[in-house]
Amino acid sequence: MIELTCAVQTYEWGKHGKNSKVAEYAKTCCKDFELSDSKPYAELWMGDHPNGPCFIKSDSCPLSVYLKKNKKVLGAFESLPFLFKVLSIEKALSIQAHPDKKLAAELHEKFPNVYKDANHKPEMTLALTEFEALCGFRDIKEIIKFTDTFEEFGALFDAGIQEKKRDRELLKEMFTTLMKTDNRKIVALLQSLNKRLENKKHKKRSIEELFQRIYNQFPDDIGCFCLFFLNYVILKPGDAMFLKANEPHAYISGDCVECMASSDNVVRAGLTPKLKDVEVLTKMLTYEYGSAESKLLKEEKIGMHSLLYDPPIDEFSVVAVKLKENEREELKGVDGPSILIVTEGEGQINDVEVKSGQVFLNSAGNALTIQTISNIAIFIATCGDF
Repeated sequence: MIELTCAVQTYEWGKHGKNSKVAEYAKTCCKDFELSDSKPYAELWMGDHPNGPCFIKSDSCPLSVYLKKNKKVLGAFESLPFLFKVLSIEKALSIQAHPDKKLAAELHEKFPNVYKDANHKPEMTLALTEFEALCGFRDIKEIIKFTDTFEEFGALFDAGIQEKKRDRELLKEMFTTLMKTDNRKIVALLQSLNKRLENKKHKKRSIEELFQRIYNQFPDDIGCFCLFFLNYVILKPGDAMFLKANEPHAYISGDCVECMASSDNVVRAGLTPKLKDVEVLTKMLTYEYGSAESKLLKEEKIGMHSLLYDPPIDEFSVVAVKLKENEREELKGVDGPSILIVTEGEGQINDVEVKSGQVFLNSAGNALTIQTISNIAIFIATCGDF
């Protein structure tokens, strides 16, 4: 195991100061880190992505350089295929989707300044605290019901839009209609809806309360209408969801561990001042729909104290280890590299003393023996098979 120093991203949507889990861990794993209560700490990056690379702590060698010189660390893999992160979210992120491999390659070739690599970007989110998100399309019947409940939302669509259409075809037409509606109409309808809702008391986490909260963060943004299309998901600590390619989603609040294929390709729909690529977005989505519960990823118990979150892709899986005082866990080596972060407590891993906030690279084939001094929680991102 080799200790790493990591990169912090201070995006404006991050939690501020000591309220941020990112800042809490950065105090230990980031070189020369100084905490400021006025600064947002949004993401902690653990990997070799050029936009936020890790370094070997002992000699400041870039992780990418170290891996090129020490191929045995990668085992059966040519490179590190994932990027591991911690996110701390105070303000909603953009509604977005990530292209599959075929589309990513096409977009990168045509628009390399916007889509800067040719890889896909499936993602998995694992909650550290209570975590709010939007993920995938709601059941079409629920969306249609919203057109009756909220007249401003219904005003976006022609009266006969539901006639003689299959559900997925109808969903695509309705979402495309929203995304291509003139912005002046969008603004007028959003302002009307907000005016009707703003002086009323709404049940916490109702669709009305969620709309008000997001509208206050992003007034007059088309993404506020996307709330009526997308599942609203509340994850408890330890809950996970997997976000496939070409599936719309957004994070709203909370702290999480996130793992993804090593890519930075994003196609945005709303809740952002950045580029919204409407043509690409409306064509790329699969328009699959279902319940919020269908988006959760079930865990599998491995070992005495560990849970495996294994999405249906090759690039990564995540293991969560939780031990109480004086407990012990043994995890076998796998055929790919791992990156692990200690998120709580202190103990020993392979006789190395570790504490909350430390991040390590683990070589392919290297088994882990974990013992506690106090309660300890560890998350391990890996691309090998358990």
